[in-house]
Amino acid sequence: MSQLIVLSAIGTDRTGVVQDISKVILGCGGNIEESRMTTLGAEFAVLMLVSGNWHTLDRLERGLEKLSNGDNLTFAIRKTGERPPQDDRMPYAVDVISLDQQGIVFGLANFFASREIEIADVATRGYSAAHTGAPMFAVQMAVNVPSAVNLAQLRDDFADMCDRMNLDGILEPVKA
Repeated sequence: MSQLIVLSAIGTDRTGVVQDISKVILGCGGNIEESRMTTLGAEFAVLMLVSGNWHTLDRLERGLEKLSNGDNLTFAIRKTGERPPQDDRMPYAVDVISLDQQGIVFGLANFFASREIEIADVATRGYSAAHTGAPMFAVQMAVNVPSAVNLAQLRDDFADMCDRMNLDGILEPVKA
């Protein structure tokens, strides 16, 4: 029977770190089902959903411990289960761009949480505007809107919140 394991890691970025982590997972009989990997500053961060049989977790812990001892990597592993399907939710994409300012992610998270809307995925990045060099901030989110939510009201409320926070934002359904 297949088990699911969530693995997270952080450490100094270097060439070959993805190869080393995926080699340990493969060597333990694991399979990477989903992953997010990125460089943040001088650090490398990874979040993975790994599947394997019942003894994969024990072998994986030992293999990652060896890797962490010699490589300035910190790992955390946690067993998990399948996510139950949520038939009454509609997937929406959120894109926001603005001048960089404190509180953008909190404002968006607060907006959706107050409406019982699940945030499924978030990606943010800062960058310099093309011609002016002004500090900019972009947020992309995937949210799951309950079917009971009035979509017209949600769009109006989202537009109002974006106006109050001086954000350029779009909330649109995900098209398959």
